[in-house]
Amino acid sequence: MEEVLFKSEEPKSRGDVATFLRQLADKVEGGEVILRQGDQEQQVRIPPNLVLETKLERETKRDGEKMSLEVELEWRPGGGSATSGIELA
Repeated sequence: MEEVLFKSEEPKSRGDVATFLRQLADKVEGGEVILRQGDQEQQVRIPPNLVLETKLERETKRDGEKMSLEVELEWRPGGGSATSGIELA
């Protein structure tokens, strides 16, 4: 069963997205992320070892194509191990 604790979807410029991702990266490295929008807030501690999932998708619909690049961090509370893999070029 999945429980969504926080969700946000809004249009942003490429520069604004890059700024958000840099800030998120700093928070992940620090081990704690607080997501806040309006009166909604969720705080999560990020463990030292994570699973990084990266996915590039193309979806074709009647009204045209849609592309998405998804970056997901996963972990199990209390455990996990890091492995090397994908790199940014």
